[in-house]
Amino acid sequence: MMIPSTMNYIDHGAGGEPSVMVLTQGPVPTPGPGDVLIRVRHAGVNRPDVQQRKGLYPPPPGASAVIGLEVAGEIAAIGSAVTDWQVGDAVCALTPGGGYAEYCVAPAGSCLPIPHGLSAREAAALPENYFTVWTNVFDRAHLTAGERFLVHGGSGGIGITAIQLAKAFGAQVYTTVGSDEKAAACRGLGADGVFNYRTQDWAAELWRATDKKGVDVILDMVGGDYTNKNLRSLAGDGRLVQIAFLQGSKVEVDLMPVLIKRLIITGSTLRPRTNTEKAAMAAALREKVWPLIARGLARPVIYKTFALADAAAAHSLMESSAHIGKIMLDVAP
Repeated sequence: MMIPSTMNYIDHGAGGEPSVMVLTQGPVPTPGPGDVLIRVRHAGVNRPDVQQRKGLYPPPPGASAVIGLEVAGEIAAIGSAVTDWQVGDAVCALTPGGGYAEYCVAPAGSCLPIPHGLSAREAAALPENYFTVWTNVFDRAHLTAGERFLVHGGSGGIGITAIQLAKAFGAQVYTTVGSDEKAAACRGLGADGVFNYRTQDWAAELWRATDKKGVDVILDMVGGDYTNKNLRSLAGDGRLVQIAFLQGSKVEVDLMPVLIKRLIITGSTLRPRTNTEKAAMAAALREKVWPLIARGLARPVIYKTFALADAAAAHSLMESSAHIGKIMLDVAP
């Protein structure tokens, strides 16, 4: 595969509003010994990308400064220590950065084959959400069949993934959304109970829906005043998993429910995890989740696709929260 010396990519300069993002040219990156170079066909747009554009989520040391955490395409080159992949293999990958570009470097262990029955664009919508949900809901919170599960923001990429995987593994699923349209979409994905936080007291409705038992696991990216409500909504031995703080991380919390109900509060961010940890997540997904996707029990929901040059419009849509599902970038034909 011929690799050019330069490529198109999105530069966000010193950061700011979506308008700072412009298409420009620069050198094609070189993979390290344990990396692969991917010719990017499609890239996913995620909320951490918005935070990075604003200057609030810097890339880890050694990672590309280019925005973009998930891609799909073909391997164009492999590092000297890579044995599991070959040039020409079609893959999707979790990347430490660099996805909004025609070529992107990713650790070989963070790559996965495109699941049977999915297009490359659909596969590019998987890594960030599926790695996140798997490690937090199943590895950290140990959600099991028969348990009750609540995910906030059910119509976003994380929420849609969490609803489908929790249902596929036998849980009873509840979610919160901000509109009736989003509520209908989540019910269509299999959610057992959906609460519109704009018109309902979701915590009170959840308490009634669970016969005053609460839920076993909550996946939250809101924080703020949701924190106390989350703790009150958990059943005995319940687990709260925090993955973001859209309403702020600093809040006055009544921790008495933690003692009375033996609760666990945990959380994680994906990007700083080691390559070894991410490779273990990828292996688990390939074994336990990729077959579910092939059977149609889980799949991404794509809301809208933009050209790479229109990344600013994609970010504006993301910040509007009007979307139901994933926002994608088409990078190459």
